[in-house]
Amino acid sequence: MPVAAVGAVEGVGVSEIVVERRMRGFISLTAHPDGCAANVRDQIGVVRAGVDGRYANALVLGSSTGYGLASALAACFGLGAATLGVCFEREPEDAKTGSAGWYNLAEAHRQAAAAGLHLETINGDAFSEAVKDRVIDALRRRFGQLDLVVYSLAAPRRSGPDGESWSSVLKPIGSSHRGKGIDLRRRQVVELSIEPATPEEVDATINVMGGEDWQAWIDCLDDAGLLADGCRTVAYSYIGPRITAPIYRDGTIGEAKKHLEATAGRLRHRLAARGGGAWVAVNKGVVTQASAAIPAVPLYLSILRPVMSEAGVDEEPIDQIVRLFADHLGPGRTPTLDAESRIRLDDRELRDDIQAEVLRRWDAVTSENVGELADLDGYTRAFNQLFGFDVDGIDESLPTDIARVVPSA
Repeated sequence: MPVAAVGAVEGVGVSEIVVERRMRGFISLTAHPDGCAANVRDQIGVVRAGVDGRYANALVLGSSTGYGLASALAACFGLGAATLGVCFEREPEDAKTGSAGWYNLAEAHRQAAAAGLHLETINGDAFSEAVKDRVIDALRRRFGQLDLVVYSLAAPRRSGPDGESWSSVLKPIGSSHRGKGIDLRRRQVVELSIEPATPEEVDATINVMGGEDWQAWIDCLDDAGLLADGCRTVAYSYIGPRITAPIYRDGTIGEAKKHLEATAGRLRHRLAARGGGAWVAVNKGVVTQASAAIPAVPLYLSILRPVMSEAGVDEEPIDQIVRLFADHLGPGRTPTLDAESRIRLDDRELRDDIQAEVLRRWDAVTSENVGELADLDGYTRAFNQLFGFDVDGIDESLPTDIARVVPSA
């Protein structure tokens, strides 16, 4: 993998450069605009083939990548909703590329304008009171009451309105954890050892990734009179298999997700009186920048993806969100819930036959046979594609315009 900064190409426009990938761990310092644009066009095609119905207005919090981007595309291009997205992305500057999320939204805006659809984006910290005020103002001026609110924020830190600041951690609770992981650079299975979280770290993780901010958004929207009768809101979560349970569902992140689910129950009771509802949708494990940072998850996903593909049931985030709206949250749909009132989109991942095969491979995998039991190349390619690299049909050796615009709401 070449590691080089982006650089201008002699003889072409100042914003025309050859974009070379530059990775630091699970963070990409560059993004390819053409690859990101191609990814968005592909997702729009999936939406148009699988989502129907009509909502008037939708708000998507965390709208630039992953499940949030898929939700914004489904709301706008599938449900025809005037859609306002909120994200926190890096703009291109001089010879530096913007972030992948920036280029995703640049293409989404371009496609929406061509189709005569209404899509707007506010780029800023969705946890902040200032961004909440901007959203309220935009909705009052150019949208109206919301039929749908999607909460898809995933950030490592959050600041509260009174100046507090919290950082989340990925740790077990109560005792240390030892288990398998993968060193992708060396393609070796390694043993992980993770010390348990302190009570303060557990509380901080709940403050960042629990339901408090989701509640705050619904409160401020409701106080402003911007929730339509029948408004539905959904937040996203993950449970996962027993392989990852010690550091996920039974760990600090799991405590935050339990708080999120409790918040959904309170909001559901409140909105049901007006014909609406609130739910947590539990999604399947997918390759994202956030999941790449969770110990053991890259190895688990490298095993899971080929097992699900061989069974013909693998899904990307856009497939999951299309299923969410087509089966559960689209106009006139009644969500199917589990015993804890959650929408389960991880049903195929957690199928008994899928997990039995994943567990068989997990128990057997070593550095010597990892190439047979896991798809490390597929995982790496999927990770690179998050940033617009390794996308079919994109010639990364050619210069491209990095100065793409996301209109500011």
